Amino acid sequence: MKRFALLLIPALMLGIFASPPAQAQFDFIKKVKKKAEDKAADKAVERIFGEEEEAPSTETSRKSTDSPTNKRGSGLTHEPPDVLANIGEAEKSFSGKKYSDARFAIRQAIMGIELTIGNNILENLPESLDGLPVLADEDQVASSGIGFVGLIIERTYRKGDRQLKVTIGNDAGLLSAANMYLASGAHYSSTSGDDNHKIIKIGDDRAVLEYDEYSGYTLSLPFGQSSILVTEGINFDNEQQIIAATEEIDINHIKKELGEQ
Repeated sequence: MKRFALLLIPALMLGIFASPPAQAQFDFIKKVKKKAEDKAADKAVERIFGEEEEAPSTETSRKSTDSPTNKRGSGLTHEPPDVLANIGEAEKSFSGKKYSDARFAIRQAIMGIELTIGNNILENLPESLDGLPVLADEDQVASSGIGFVGLIIERTYRKGDRQLKVTIGNDAGLLSAANMYLASGAHYSSTSGDDNHKIIKIGDDRAVLEYDEYSGYTLSLPFGQSSILVTEGINFDNEQQIIAATEEIDINHIKKELGEQ
């Protein structure tokens, strides 16, 4: 499969995970600065007392120059696990009381099933949305291989300075922010005191629409028991445009593929 950083996508699309604490970063910077100052001070003392730094040996320099750098290699291949083969391996391992091997094979089989589901969903997504063509080489599907927890599907549409990213997740952890807002009672208005979020309807489902001056529009649509559709629009003119683009997606097909109907 194509590259995919599974754990980072949820963080980006909902913005609910924080970066390392600012204090920790500040302390680290202070340590680096202190070391740099100490090293500068040591050099100053050496200059005062006429001490010189020891030059690197000729042998060391020659070794570093002669060391080869990698110029060939086709990378790693990523194919979905063979579902039937892994089920057979799980049965064999279980019969032999090799339970750890049986569990691993079952997880591989589940991963193969999830990746098949993800690719089926990708194939059904539009080739263009709101006039933006798909970037097929950026399609991504990833699975943790544990039930339906952690199945992530992503597709990007882009033209000029406009971009629409579609992410479909089957992971209860991704639903936290959207569900909390939906349950807050801030229905269809800006009276909640939050001018950057509001609740809208997409078909029969409620969704959270938010706007950020830097990242643009984000529409989060939870559905079923543990699934969510997120569309992120950069340089979209208004909220009606991101809503219309989202409505072009066949959400019923996604629900059916994920067993959420």
